[in-house]
Amino acid sequence: MTSTEVQSGSAPAFKHDAHQDGHDIKLTPFTLLRYTLSVALLAFSIAIVVALIFTGNTRVARDANPWVALIVTAIAIIWLSMIEGEQASLVGLPPVDPDLYKDSHPITYKVAALAFRGDNLDRYLMGRQFMVLLVVFVIGQCTAPLDPTVDVLGLPSGVKFVFLDIGLATIVFTCVLGQLTTQVNASHCMIDFANNYFALFTLYVAMTIEFTGVMHSAYLIQNILAAVSGKPIQSNEPPKTGFTFAFFWGRVIMSLAILGFCVTVVLYALLNGYTSVSVKYPSISPPLAIPASERGSGVFGKKTCDLLFSGNGQNLPGFMIGRQLTVVCSFFLVGSFTSLTIVPGEGNNIFGVSDGAQAFLNYGFQGAVMTTILASITWQYAASAFPIAFMNSPVTYVLLLVALGLEFTGICAGAWVLALIQKKVMGFQYDEVYVGTPEERLANNHPDKEFGDDVGHLTGGGFMGHAVGSHDALDGPITSKDAIDA
Repeated sequence: MTSTEVQSGSAPAFKHDAHQDGHDIKLTPFTLLRYTLSVALLAFSIAIVVALIFTGNTRVARDANPWVALIVTAIAIIWLSMIEGEQASLVGLPPVDPDLYKDSHPITYKVAALAFRGDNLDRYLMGRQFMVLLVVFVIGQCTAPLDPTVDVLGLPSGVKFVFLDIGLATIVFTCVLGQLTTQVNASHCMIDFANNYFALFTLYVAMTIEFTGVMHSAYLIQNILAAVSGKPIQSNEPPKTGFTFAFFWGRVIMSLAILGFCVTVVLYALLNGYTSVSVKYPSISPPLAIPASERGSGVFGKKTCDLLFSGNGQNLPGFMIGRQLTVVCSFFLVGSFTSLTIVPGEGNNIFGVSDGAQAFLNYGFQGAVMTTILASITWQYAASAFPIAFMNSPVTYVLLLVALGLEFTGICAGAWVLALIQKKVMGFQYDEVYVGTPEERLANNHPDKEFGDDVGHLTGGGFMGHAVGSHDALDGPITSKDAIDA
């Protein structure tokens, strides 16, 4: 192994040249075929979505202007790519001694210093989850057709139904451009990816969203799950008292009220046929890598870990690709169910709200609130409170197989191509180039910190426990030299 020690500040940084291609994928004829077909599918998807926008047959294009819809879509895709990539960076870096990258990556160090202070990582993950839903909903409002009968590029009705009405085109370009490309890189280039002020800005926005309290009802669910599991919530901050206690629970009550209103609006609209889904689909009636000692002995838990992190770590980003397809498809479907079609000013405003409020509700952002709390954060808390039960569930293993199967089809394989291009253009290096593998960090007296066993903490898409620089990221941080020889 070739390694160059560079003295920087109080801690030595190690340039590990032997790791520069540690996670590269070997190209085969079949892989190249998948990449080519996927890139062609991506280009076709972008072309027909842009054409759809300029027919004026999307909500934003109709209410504002096609150029506004196109620009908003582009901005949303770019920001979504940062939101998704930064998540992979921030949930993977906590065990690594920040002194190893303090001088070589000063902005990453600033991001880490803020994100890893107290319980800020949980705050970021909660705010970030809402940001993802919100941005995806915005993309849906800019790109989803209002009238399925409008012609687009003279496409046959069957093709138009699959790519526009069902939304395959939007799903493909949102997944590939807005999520998977940066996730693939950030899962193994965490340090480089977060080394920019866009990442720092996104972190501040996510924490600001959490501070508003809109999502705070999730903390009530967290406390309930902790009580049910019989384990206290571990916190890196002192217990809340006085004003801090009152301010926190006041926001929880406010969030419950907001959530209740959102659920009521969605149910009322569904039962009365006032949602976009009844227009687009008239046939639809309107009514982590856990350390080995904590992995348990369950057959499916071991199978899940072995499959997800085996080999050179390729299955981890592969899982993210398949998972993202199902998640984004669900988001757009929920957006159709929760965006309203009530025309303001005709006396049909829901619950008699003002015309301005009705116009806002028509965009369906109440669905983003509801989905974030009830369908996303709640289940992340549940999985964190009962990790062994979730890992040992055959459902988890089956879903992993489904996700990897979807990735194998190559629908979004273009993400690997774009990730390679981004990696070359941006000069990203694998994390172990800068900080070494867990074994090398231990040998250089910079052992990884223990992964937290924090009941109820958000893990952000299953990244918690992925050891930076590990090629078989199963056993978490190595804290003893005996572990290397074991």
